[in-house]
Parts: sequence; C-alpha cells; structure tokens
Amino acid sequence: MGTAVPGDSHTVLLLGGGAASLICAETLRQENFGGRIIMVTRDDLLPYDKTRLSKVMNVENDSILLRRMEFFQQYDIEVWLRKEAVSVDTDKKKVTFDDGSVESYDQLLISTGCRAKDLDVPGMKLKNVLMLETPEDARQIHTACLGCNVVLVGTSFVGMEVASYLIDKSSNITVIGSSELPYQNTLGREVGKVTMTMLSEKNVKFYMNDIVMEIKGVDGKVKEVVLKSGNVIPADVLIVGIGIKPNSEFLRGSKIQMDSKNFVTVDKYMRTNVPSVYCGGDLATFPLAMAKNRLVNIGHWQMAQAHGYGEGYTDIVIKGKFEDRKFLALYIKNDEVIAAASLNYDPAVSAVAERFAAGKIITKKEAESDAMSWLQLSQSTLSSALSLNTSSVQR
Repeated sequence: MGTAVPGDSHTVLLLGGGAASLICAETLRQENFGGRIIMVTRDDLLPYDKTRLSKVMNVENDSILLRRMEFFQQYDIEVWLRKEAVSVDTDKKKVTFDDGSVESYDQLLISTGCRAKDLDVPGMKLKNVLMLETPEDARQIHTACLGCNVVLVGTSFVGMEVASYLIDKSSNITVIGSSELPYQNTLGREVGKVTMTMLSEKNVKFYMNDIVMEIKGVDGKVKEVVLKSGNVIPADVLIVGIGIKPNSEFLRGSKIQMDSKNFVTVDKYMRTNVPSVYCGGDLATFPLAMAKNRLVNIGHWQMAQAHGYGEGYTDIVIKGKFEDRKFLALYIKNDEVIAAASLNYDPAVSAVAERFAAGKIITKKEAESDAMSWLQLSQSTLSSALSLNTSSVQR
C-alpha cells in the first residue's frame, strides 16, 4: 500500500465508516493513489465488524475493530469520528456537516448505510424496547436480558442470532415472525425449518404468521406484547429486528438520484447520476448483471465490500442431511450454482466462494455428483468440520 504524496491535494471524501468506505480507502492506497483520503462517520468508533454485534453482545469495542488507528495513520487515511453530513452541494463539490464545517472533494463516495426500522405501533417508545445498531446497543441488550422474559420481533439473521445468543442468559425467549418460517425468502424453507427446530429444542418459543399490534407498559416500561392473533406475550425486554431504512435524508434537495425507497441508484461502476459522486454498500441500488441488469438492493456485509449477489434460485442440492444438523446447501439457477449455505460443513462454503471469485462455474451436474472433487476438499477435511457454525456466500 502507498501513502499520501506531498503536494497532491486531490481529495476523496468517504461518507460513512462501514465496510464499503474502508475497502474503498484501502483499495485507493493499494492502487497508489497519493491524494487525500477522508473518511467521515457519525460513530464514535473506527470501522468495526458489525456482524459480531449479534453474536457476542457483551462485546468490547477494541475486539471488533477492523483496523486500528495505527493503520490509518500509517497509510495517511484521515478518519473523522462523531461527525455527520447534513447536505451535499454537487455543483460546488462541498459537503456540510452537523458541526457547521464544510469540506470540499474531488470525488465523493456515499456509503452511509442503513439503520434499524422500528415498529409503527403504540408503545414503541417504552423503556426496554431495544434495537441493535451499535456496540453500545449490543451491550445494553445483553445486560437488559439477563434472567428476563425476552420477546424478539423478526426472523432474519439478526433475530435468529440474538435468540441463539440469549438462550443461556434469559429466562424465556419468544420470537415473533410474519412468515411461516425463519429465512423463508432468503435461505429457503429447509434451512428455516432446521433453524426453528434447533432453537425450539432450546426452549425458544415461536409465534409465526403473526405481527405485533401493540406494546403495553407499566410505569413507562414494556410489560406485554399484543399480537394480531390475540395472543398476549409477557415481556421484560422487546428487541425489534424487522428490517432497515436508508440513511439518505441528507441527500434530499441534492441532484443525486434516489429510487422510490430513498436508496441511491448507481451504474455498474457504482457511479451516481452526478459526475464524481459514487455510492456503495447497503445504500446503493445497482444493476445486477446476473439478472439482466435489473436494479437490486441488499444489505449484506459481503455486498458492501464486493457487490456480488445471488438473485433467486429454482432448485437446492443438499450434501449431508438437515436432520443430522450437518449439511451444505447449493442453490441452483439456470443449471449452475449461484449461492451456498452450510451448517457444520466448513470449509465448503469458502471453497465455493473461491470458485466464484476465480470466475469458475459450478454446474448443477457437478453439484449433484457424489464426488466432491470439484470443491477441491478432501473427504477427511469435510468429515472433520464439526464447529457449530453456519456459513453462506452469494455469487
């Protein structure tokens, strides 16, 4: 990696302190860009691994940093913490921040991501109604849930991982989902069924095909959750994980084009409609080559770093057995593998990812074959992979 070159005033401004901004900054220095790189984030923490927040909730800040300050200093990457953009003037190439300061740029990357969506029901403002966005949120949830009745709304990755984490910490855990099974629209019914069964065996209760209508409280604190079905669930803590909404309010009034859901639209080079302005990560809606350049948006950790995406599938090929809790699921579309997910089958998903990265196709015929030589994994490696771990990758 290179560093800044004295006298080079060319400035790349990165709005957001997540994975997309960090990868951009690192890539610029790897490509020997010698100008000024400024990363601006409203967080009070350097870029960190947000996927850890739902797995190790009593997390220490230092343990999840992706890079330490010494790295940014070594490669002349400026990081401005606790600072948030409030407007962008693309004509003057200037960004105004919440402290009144203004910064000019030559190129601008907008990767401010998304935030958790709250429930639009009475009682959402009660104490102990919590959402997971920051390390502080994670620690607060950990503390609040100890020995308590916990209700989780949402059956995506966040909801399922938080439920799993709290099994030996809370007295009761109840999950409310609007679909029949967890992960139903992403990983499919089979994976959803295994997930639900594993958690149910640990006494996690599920109310599926249901929604929250009201949150009732006593003395300003949540006490009960009322469902559309009429069921009333006791709750000392309510954790909401029902989706995201884009952090794009500061772009209103600018010339930067957004779609009907306020995500920023870009081309295949991640360029917005305005010259010198780019967008990446969760905030971007981009053309997917695999889907005939249809515009897609997906909030995903890998996506923010590489913008790859497995869109839909028609078949699933299973290696191993769901009932044995050890399997590799290969998702098929147009007679080739487009995604993979596994449980206790590492490092198979990593091998699939390497094939994707090398531009190699895995055919349906290969996937269905009893021989696993196409994965370039020994049978002993596969049979010894016993860590209680789930993995996934999308092409």
